[in-house]
Amino acid sequence: MIGIDTSVLVRYFAQDDARQFSVARRLLQRDLSEDAPGHVSLVALAEMAWVLRSRYRSTRDELIRIVETLLCAPNIRVQDEAAVWLALDDCERAGVGVADALIAAVDQHHGCSHTATFDSKATRIASMKLLG
Repeated sequence: MIGIDTSVLVRYFAQDDARQFSVARRLLQRDLSEDAPGHVSLVALAEMAWVLRSRYRSTRDELIRIVETLLCAPNIRVQDEAAVWLALDDCERAGVGVADALIAAVDQHHGCSHTATFDSKATRIASMKLLG
């Protein structure tokens, strides 16, 4: 298994650099397999969502589909996969960003009673509680 950096994911999904897209596509579609998969960390996933949202103006729905694509790929392993699926549900249901949903879902997955935040929009997720 090899780790996949944010830059590879961004080049693959943004397709904004033909040479790097070609290299990323070769890795993700040909070089990785079920027996030798790639690993996407939560940090890379959150950073990818942030870059695609802020720089490429990807919508929340587009980001959800991108993350689902990674989760469903037989040659990719996503860290804390169950928590990531929960995060996607929160994104759709509560209308929050991928990063906020990931934070809440991972905390919940690891046994936290709730996640403290100053972000009132994030409290659309039931497990996020406004601090102060």
